[in-house]
Amino acid sequence: MNANASTGPKDATSPLSQSSPTSPPHPANDHQTLQSGSGLDEYAGMEEHSGDSGLQGFERSDAEARRPPFVLTRAEVKLLGIAGVGFFLDAYDLFIINPVSTMLQYRLYGGAPLPSGLAGLLKAAANIGSVIGQFLFGYLADALGRRAIYGKELLLIIFATILCLTTPTGSLSPTSSLIYLSIFRILLGVGVGADYPMSASVSSERVSTRKRGVMLAYVFSAQGWGSLVGALVVIIVLLCYSGEKNNDIAGGEDVGWVDGVWRICVGLSLVPAVGTLYQRLTLPEARRWREARGDDVAGDGTDGAEKGDVVGDGEKEKKALGGGKGGKRIDGDGADDDVEAQRNRPSSTSTSTSQELEQDHDAGVDGDLDSDGTHARLRGQRGVGEGEVGGGKGGKVSVRRKGAHFREFLTYFSEWRHAKILIGTSVCWFLLDVAFYGINLNQNVVLQQIGFDGSSGTPWTRLLKIGVGNVIVTALGFVPGYYVSVLTIEYLGRKFIQIQGFLMTALFLGILAGKFHTLSTAAFVVNFAFLQFFFNFGANTTTYCYPAEVFPTRFRASAHGLSAASGKAGAIISALAFNSLSESVGTPVVLWIFFGCSLAGACFTLLLPEVKGRDPDVVDREEMRAAAAARKGVV
Repeated sequence: MNANASTGPKDATSPLSQSSPTSPPHPANDHQTLQSGSGLDEYAGMEEHSGDSGLQGFERSDAEARRPPFVLTRAEVKLLGIAGVGFFLDAYDLFIINPVSTMLQYRLYGGAPLPSGLAGLLKAAANIGSVIGQFLFGYLADALGRRAIYGKELLLIIFATILCLTTPTGSLSPTSSLIYLSIFRILLGVGVGADYPMSASVSSERVSTRKRGVMLAYVFSAQGWGSLVGALVVIIVLLCYSGEKNNDIAGGEDVGWVDGVWRICVGLSLVPAVGTLYQRLTLPEARRWREARGDDVAGDGTDGAEKGDVVGDGEKEKKALGGGKGGKRIDGDGADDDVEAQRNRPSSTSTSTSQELEQDHDAGVDGDLDSDGTHARLRGQRGVGEGEVGGGKGGKVSVRRKGAHFREFLTYFSEWRHAKILIGTSVCWFLLDVAFYGINLNQNVVLQQIGFDGSSGTPWTRLLKIGVGNVIVTALGFVPGYYVSVLTIEYLGRKFIQIQGFLMTALFLGILAGKFHTLSTAAFVVNFAFLQFFFNFGANTTTYCYPAEVFPTRFRASAHGLSAASGKAGAIISALAFNSLSESVGTPVVLWIFFGCSLAGACFTLLLPEVKGRDPDVVDREEMRAAAAARKGVV
């Protein structure tokens, strides 16, 4: 079957339709084609289109092309709502534990601090579960498909949240109550962690390359709103219990009302989870994943609208890379150097690659890996050559076997050029989360410095003051940083934002560490606000975006899950070690450790390419094509 059969109508005046099959591509025309005709950058199934709309041939209107990338269409807003709720819950559930742990002090320990070991476990529990969920669900999403997995993580979050609410604080000992709650927060963390690779993959595969970074940054910015809403919820619920504000535990009065406050605060997270569950469970499979798997998308008798596919950059690239007329490759203006170097390759390469695969089949070569892993990767990938692997017109050969994805994953990352990128995304995320969660899971230290630690008054007064302090900290720098990233990510690029973010957080951590005991309250607030701002206008956003943009579709969720799990490992270390280290060596020393982590993160970012305008599937196919050509030369 000719690959052009799946591409739909083309503009008769486009450079793609005028090129001869053997003429080399022209970079200028490639750029023009990408900018003027990269397709409809919405994922289908979210908006209704007429039957003769020709989705697969749709080209973005001039108005859409001129629209800034951070201006979303209605369909993209809906996608943001579906994917963003996971990160809203991530922040809400992970950071609500700070005020909840303070409430449990009064409920279980008469106002005394929680035992340091149990306090660390309670705060680290969700992150421990996240490590499991990120890697497990990331792998399953690549192996089984996004549709088979997406929504299941939300079911797990709902189930675990309900179990957390059942903590029998009145019938168990304080220690047993904290262990009980921690166990189910680990389960909660599995669901929260699973959302990282799932939502990243779903979002990046349903928008055009032009808007991919913006959409990912928008999705991740929901984390800031989760933190802010969590702090506001604590204040609102406390105000509903204002009748208890004069009850003092020192006078022997009952503080059982605290049980109601923390359960309401935790339970309200069920509202957005249940509200988006149906949309996640019914979200169709993405065209990009089906093509990467090798499914015959053109021959399934449906168009993109019925399958919920994106018809954007990926469709044009399929025309260019799948043996279409002219065989021209389309790339973004931010393409990596190794792809730029291949712009002058004659398009006959794609035809020769297809012929080579057919010769291998005729010779009786099966779908197993060669010594370099090239053969199975080529034959398991659609969009190479003319899109068919088989012994003639009559049929195709199924080359994917059980365990094939895992073998392909290991083979792909056994090459240094790929492994160094995975090392870069994983180590940068690890170093970021050591500092980021070390600060944000232990905000009581910060609140103490600005006078909102709730060190005096009745339990109600103290909890309200802590809630107000959390709102101040979140609103000053947490939320604004996300949206500066949204506005600038497609202009400044991911690499620049990540490096400057690491360097600026190092600067403000150094100031806080060196002047921790001498800064005035106003100066401390300003420095801490800037620290939070550059966490989010920096590595906290880009470490999430990078794995979703730099790795090809067939490994995207697995690699994203592994990178995110590395980050959560850093968060676990901070949660468990921060309190004990602060008590033994002092908070300034811990801040100096975070300073060193930030500097190291800037260095490891140098391992990563810039991904603005770069389609990893284009890069992947070019690499496979080059490997096939080299292999043919050896043979």
